[in-house]
Amino acid sequence: MKVCVFGASSSGLAQVYYEAAGALGAELARRGHTIVFGGGASGLMGAAARGAKGEGGKLIGVAPRFFDEPGVLYEGCDELLFTETMGERKKLMEDLSDAFVILPGGIGTFEEFFEALTLKQLGRHAKAMAILDTNGYYTELEAMMDRAVREGFLAAGGRALYEAFTDPRALADYVESYRGAAEEVWKEQIFGKGGR
Repeated sequence: MKVCVFGASSSGLAQVYYEAAGALGAELARRGHTIVFGGGASGLMGAAARGAKGEGGKLIGVAPRFFDEPGVLYEGCDELLFTETMGERKKLMEDLSDAFVILPGGIGTFEEFFEALTLKQLGRHAKAMAILDTNGYYTELEAMMDRAVREGFLAAGGRALYEAFTDPRALADYVESYRGAAEEVWKEQIFGKGGR
């Protein structure tokens, strides 16, 4: 299985984040999965890549051409694919992957998560989506999603489109066992329970 990993490229984060990202990469590699990621050498992307590589895992990096600068890209990629734009990069990562895993991150990670979630809500894919909620990083996001359901901004089914985990092994189990179908939640949102 090819697992797309989205996450921070930031340096200087608390060590717990790097350790968890590395543990996730290692766990996925031990189970024989290929990691598709943004190709970066730094941040949680780099930590996940190093964790996977340490267990003999395969890495596919996807990066825009303007990232091809010394020290920016992880040199241990088995394949490194270049795109012209960030949008093309994200589309290629989505197309290559069988599942999505979201690590803690900033604006770019949020945008990647919500686009994949929106596409799943619209029935454009039926891939597993899982958050690794290290150090309670996504606690407020989960609360926001719950409020969106309570106040009618998100159909209740939308909360079932992804799962959050604190343990990389439990997350990997979920991804491997996922058999969900594309749940066109937008129909429930617009037409009520059961769609049109």
